Amino acid sequence: MRTQANHPQQAPHGACVAHDAFIESLTSFSRTHRAQRWEGTFGQFLADILPAHPPALVRTSHEYVWDMLRWHGRATPHGEERAASEGSDESAQAERPGELFRRELFGIDGPLARVAEYFKAAAGGSDVGRRLLLLLGPPSGGKSTLAILLKRGLEEYSRTDEGALYAIKGSPLHENPLNLIPASLRAEFRERYGVSVPGELSPWARDALERQFDGDFLSVPVERIFLSEAARLGIGTYAPHDPTTADIADLVGSVDLAKVAQVGDEGDPRAWSWSGAVYAASRGLLEMIEILKVKREFLYLLLTLTQEKNVKVSRFPLIHLDETVLAHTNLAEFHRFLQEKENEALLDRMVIIKVPYALSYQDEARIYHKLVCAAAAFRNVHLDPHVLDLAAVFAILTRLVRPEREGLDLPKKLRLYAGEAIEGVPEGEAARLRLEAPDEGMAGVSPRFVINAVSTAITRGTSHSLTSMDLLLALKDAIDSDARLEARHKKAWIDHLVTARKEFYNRWVKEDVHRAMFASFEDEAQQLLEKYLDEVEASLDHRQVTDPITGENRPADERFLRSVEEKIKVSDSGKLSFRQEVVRKAMVAFKAGEKFKLVSHARMREAIEQYLFDERRDVLRLVSSAARPDEEARQKISVVQQRLISEYGYDEHSAKEALSYVTTLLAQE
Repeated sequence: MRTQANHPQQAPHGACVAHDAFIESLTSFSRTHRAQRWEGTFGQFLADILPAHPPALVRTSHEYVWDMLRWHGRATPHGEERAASEGSDESAQAERPGELFRRELFGIDGPLARVAEYFKAAAGGSDVGRRLLLLLGPPSGGKSTLAILLKRGLEEYSRTDEGALYAIKGSPLHENPLNLIPASLRAEFRERYGVSVPGELSPWARDALERQFDGDFLSVPVERIFLSEAARLGIGTYAPHDPTTADIADLVGSVDLAKVAQVGDEGDPRAWSWSGAVYAASRGLLEMIEILKVKREFLYLLLTLTQEKNVKVSRFPLIHLDETVLAHTNLAEFHRFLQEKENEALLDRMVIIKVPYALSYQDEARIYHKLVCAAAAFRNVHLDPHVLDLAAVFAILTRLVRPEREGLDLPKKLRLYAGEAIEGVPEGEAARLRLEAPDEGMAGVSPRFVINAVSTAITRGTSHSLTSMDLLLALKDAIDSDARLEARHKKAWIDHLVTARKEFYNRWVKEDVHRAMFASFEDEAQQLLEKYLDEVEASLDHRQVTDPITGENRPADERFLRSVEEKIKVSDSGKLSFRQEVVRKAMVAFKAGEKFKLVSHARMREAIEQYLFDERRDVLRLVSSAARPDEEARQKISVVQQRLISEYGYDEHSAKEALSYVTTLLAQE
């Protein structure tokens, strides 16, 4: 697998094109997100802003997040929206609420879909909106990244016309200006605009209304706000550094004694410090990191906040707050939490979504690719085409539960989870296996463990090339030196390394060398497949075939048929059923107006490739023959090596290693 870092020197023209494309992206982004600022009195807000967007101005935090997800689903990579009529099927498909996560999170489509469903249900008024959303999963599984993407998505959305938010200017709670409307007029407001006023004024706003504006709410200043975690505006984050000394004031604030000296009353809203995390997150999202480490009083406050949309602090009445609380924790903390019976009531007020590790090695490799591209250590380092896939296979093997069904083992299960067809295994078996092991992926090797091992291998290496063998050695060293692992776990993980090499890497690297040896491999393989079909049909029909060279009629070439079939261990007693199956699939393709190709039958492809390879394996043996091979042998080796480099993603170092490795495999067969 190559990354952009593997191509440090690009043609000047290519660099200019990339530069121009990026400038275009920046221009498009700026055009879409060049938000129009607005500021005025509440009276002006009612006259100028409210008539055009009444439903949007009373959205709850859950509705706002759901609208943000749909907006990102409709937007192009440059931020422009796709054209689609509202209410149409095309529009529903174009919205794709999971699009926000698509470029950063891989292999957890199920959990991401459940997160989107949570916001959709909460936005629709379901009681789900009164539940705290808890992400549960192993370390480095994507929980924090999911939260970060939601926060960044909200920041970006708030700068669009569709995501415009307005607040009472200066309010530490960024509260909705419509909360200024007196209770006696809210029924009339609902009849006039068709929407209900969402909340109540905070103590701060009530005090400001009376003290600064003499109760004239139409004169209260209003401004458009833009959500920002850095500015603590609509997005808050709380992490308990030391749960034993954590203070509830970190969430809800406390009396500021310096201000008390100025205003003279501890009960004055001006004497209160409104710097708590729940106030920062008002109208948006509050991320609670490692939530189950905090004291129980924290949890009760947060659960009351989500269920009742208010908090109670000393000296003030209930304070209305509308925000989404997104929490996450690891499995160990959750299990400890479950052991305490008094926590059952708290669990009942949470929506818990498991976020396991990826179980498809292709998705896991995409995670590594993302991390590799972001790491400076990988710049100018060439990775052979199987490094990341091989690392992913090892990681997935450590996460899988061994299947109990006869004929299935961990390598086959891994391939099923990757969407590969396994001979004799029915479709849908992967889904059934997942149901049998619902906690699969909640333990095992983390992506961080693998990337750390890869980074170590690169820093230790003397060349700018990382091969699959380097990777395996680095992972073995990482396992051996990990003091957290018990001896039995170390042995199991090293066994998985051996399985990854024998069952996957050996096959991949041999296939690369197979193809590199044949200038017209696909054509030659297809011709061989067609010859096999002709011979099989003649054998099944008990008729003769015309030899294409001599023109003579002869019986079906049983010796040729068996030489192909034996490559995939088709027994003599099972050859008839195998041949009938191949002919049946060929007829299905013929009736559909398609050509029967190698990709149409996985086992036939394997047999044909092995047959062709065995015919030419002597070329490979030249690699390990005499120390000074003759010129003809040297040229043959050079051709294979160059094809590995030019067409299969190797560099000179990894191509030589691959050839040497495959030669060793041949010697062992």
